[in-house]
Amino acid sequence: MTSLPAPSPNENPPSPAPGGPRRRGIVRALPRSRPVWIKRWLPRGLYGRSLLILAVPVIALQIVITAMVVQRLYEDVTDQMTRSLVSGLASILSDVEGSADALTAARAAGDLSEAAGVSLLLPAETPTRDQVEATDISGRTVISTLRAQLEGVRGVDLSRDRLVRLGLDTKWGPMLVEFDRRRVSASNPHQLIVLMAITGVLMTGIAFIFLRNQLKPIKRLAQAAEDFGRGRSTPYRPSGASEVRSAGAAFLDMRARLERQMEQRTMMLSGVSHDLRTPLTRMKLELAMLPEEEETLAMARDITEMERLIDAFLAFARGDAQDSEVEVLEPVAFLTALQARAERAGQPVTLGDMPAVAGSLKARPGALGRAIDNLVGNGVRYGNCVEVSLTDGDGAVVFSVEDDGPGIPRERRDEALRPFARLDPARNQDRGSGVGLGLAIAADVARSHGGTLRLGESERLGGLKADLIIPR
Repeated sequence: MTSLPAPSPNENPPSPAPGGPRRRGIVRALPRSRPVWIKRWLPRGLYGRSLLILAVPVIALQIVITAMVVQRLYEDVTDQMTRSLVSGLASILSDVEGSADALTAARAAGDLSEAAGVSLLLPAETPTRDQVEATDISGRTVISTLRAQLEGVRGVDLSRDRLVRLGLDTKWGPMLVEFDRRRVSASNPHQLIVLMAITGVLMTGIAFIFLRNQLKPIKRLAQAAEDFGRGRSTPYRPSGASEVRSAGAAFLDMRARLERQMEQRTMMLSGVSHDLRTPLTRMKLELAMLPEEEETLAMARDITEMERLIDAFLAFARGDAQDSEVEVLEPVAFLTALQARAERAGQPVTLGDMPAVAGSLKARPGALGRAIDNLVGNGVRYGNCVEVSLTDGDGAVVFSVEDDGPGIPRERRDEALRPFARLDPARNQDRGSGVGLGLAIAADVARSHGGTLRLGESERLGGLKADLIIPR
């Protein structure tokens, strides 16, 4: 790392800008970042960026070569050809000017036109101003050269196809000179530019086809990784370049390792669940045989609390291990069924805003239903009324659960999503204490589907609003 030299003691420090604060020490110039507007116009996909990498050099090369062709062929060659013709026209004009009378001048013009390969007419009606098409690049060079090399030019008409009409002033009257355009400009010079453009487009298309074959394995790997992140294990086989194959093989090893871990966790949780419930069941049976005394009832309540804690912990630890099958769901029917089930269970849950028709959604119904049930259960525990609603977006479906409870302060919402977080001061505990896993399980289910759980404030009910966002 290089450092700036310290200023000399006799060196005066730079004065601050007018109206600005005075700063001490040395101010280092930081490199300016890329303008934000460039990022907005750049393509975001791999195909678009690859095509941009191919097209920009080709287009730049086409522009440079076209400029050189226009400069060298359209201007320089046209100027040289026009100068060679001007020398003959100057000689003809000199002979016409030297004739004794107008008749002799007309005869001289006729005789000289055959030798020069041009058409001369004296006197004649000639163009009085220059006429050239807007896209005729070489025509401007022809006109400028004729006016610079010949005297008495009245006008040059280049509007007719392959014909140049030149008007000259002589002492015997206006003289019209007509000759083939090909004598003063290159023949079909645009063919080179057209051929170059067609070749550039063709080569770019061929290169993009080959590049697309190299990009397909990368897209398949990205799609397989995205599906696995959402809990779907799609078939994938490494292909493409050696680097892509190595990345694909590493992804397959990672996926297999994670699947083995999830399978082992499922088996372990099944054994733990059986081993923990067996002694609890024996204890409940033994307590049932004892007299109903205060100590016995207290022990029964503790056992019930232990069972509830074990169920909550196993539900969180299990996650989506037992819900690996992804199904196509109808969000409206799915949420309506959940609301009806909660209502039959005696929970005060109503339906809010629901779209008439919503698109399909790929999700694990068991995990998604458990997440919404947890959100509804939290709302029922801490409020008197719970409302569920659905929002159908372009890229995601939002399941909203609102209650009229005390809500969660903004600064503690991140903490509420952590496992075993219990915000006693913020939430009402009169209806039973939770274990702090309801929101954590819902957030974990949302992440496993590639979505998120967003906490906010209900504008309608005044309590907590939990948005479960599941992408399509």
